[in-house]
Amino acid sequence: MSFHRTRGLAIFTFALALTLSSSAGVAQQPAVERKVLLQEDLNIPGYQATLVEVRIPVGGREGRHSHPGAALVHVLEGVITLDYEGKPTKAYNPGESFYVEPGKIHEGINRGNVPIRAIASFVTKKGDPLTVPAP
Repeated sequence: MSFHRTRGLAIFTFALALTLSSSAGVAQQPAVERKVLLQEDLNIPGYQATLVEVRIPVGGREGRHSHPGAALVHVLEGVITLDYEGKPTKAYNPGESFYVEPGKIHEGINRGNVPIRAIASFVTKKGDPLTVPAP
């Protein structure tokens, strides 16, 4: 193999490795944590209420999803940007709350410089998942 061909192959291999490593860093999102704090049957037959702590690290996003039941969210720390189907994107600060209708596709995103911590409560039929990924 000639010097120029070997050198060209080495440059191509280096560029390919650099491209793959930088795109792997973009594709990998910081993990969102959800912790069930309380789950109780309601006095409405077949329904339950669930209280969940949600943590979204800096740069994290939940992924587009919906909930089979109603969701009420209160922001404790950080600023959550909510991308919500059929509504303008809106940021919620600590102390603010929002409602997500059943079946509406949405996503919480942390575009700030501190982790988000929120409390979410869900009312669902017993046995339904709390979150359903969007198609």
